[in-house]
Amino acid sequence: MNDISLANRFKNLRAGVRFAAKAIGTRYTPLLAQVVVTRKCNLACGYCNEFDDFSAPVPLEVLKARVDHLATLGTASITFTGGEPLLHPDLDKIVRIARDHGMIVTTITNGFRLSRAWIDRLNAAGLQGMQVSIDNITPDDISMKSLSSVEGRLALLSEHARFKVNVNSVLGVTGERTQDVVTIAETAARYGLQHSVGVLHDHSGALKALSDEQMKAYRRVTEISPSLVHTLNYRLFQKNLMHGQPNDWKCRAGARYLYVTEDGVVHWCSQQRGYPGIPLLEYGPDDLKREYDTKKNCAPTCTLSCVHQMSMFDRYRGAQHRSDPVPIPG
Repeated sequence: MNDISLANRFKNLRAGVRFAAKAIGTRYTPLLAQVVVTRKCNLACGYCNEFDDFSAPVPLEVLKARVDHLATLGTASITFTGGEPLLHPDLDKIVRIARDHGMIVTTITNGFRLSRAWIDRLNAAGLQGMQVSIDNITPDDISMKSLSSVEGRLALLSEHARFKVNVNSVLGVTGERTQDVVTIAETAARYGLQHSVGVLHDHSGALKALSDEQMKAYRRVTEISPSLVHTLNYRLFQKNLMHGQPNDWKCRAGARYLYVTEDGVVHWCSQQRGYPGIPLLEYGPDDLKREYDTKKNCAPTCTLSCVHQMSMFDRYRGAQHRSDPVPIPG
């Protein structure tokens, strides 16, 4: 193992310890911020509402100011997303800036723009995790994120990436493509990559019910690629949702989890935009505490696992007394 690998492992360990300390020892510290670096995407999937085909990348200096401010809030981890983040020419530079703040740094991509050069740049920047989204074997009108288009990139990642790679699929995109998810999980395993599966949500982030066949496929892919995090998420959240039952939990969006759009505004999540609607650079401790204490009416049927996971640390503390939406003065 070379000195760079040792240094990266030590930094990753420190970042993990810092995350655990903030998750357990604090309440009003953001655990994850998802930051849109460009809204533009090279694909146009029918079920996605998080992209366009014309937006320019957010300038690096603007992203730096946002990451710096997230650091002042004590943010433990950050995911750069889009749109398609690999369309941003300076993605590796903003990854390095976030890593220099001691954050855990990951990104989400459709994989189409991946190359050996990009992998090398992200390795050098200290990226710690990448999620590659693949929904089917061949593209259709609902999803263009197909295994046939990116399997070669999975091979590149398997051979060259020094960061963790997770292939994520969504069940419920189309019923006739249910078995595609199993094939994708098997392919990811063949390359030594982790696989996870989510449940398709509607435009508001709420559950779209699964069929018996989809339930069976879900169980199969979790057997192919077992994970403690995904097991916990299933038991605490997805199990009820997949059976058409709501969850009783405290959503901490706006506090433990922040979604920052390309214009630099904080929203609860990608599916519940408009509130709190405060520019990130003006977001402070009072906002974090307010949103931590705010009960979200959309929570019972929410399927967004990233919000679930960042909220589970506060499951048994911090009762929520406020009701949404809460008008912001001025």
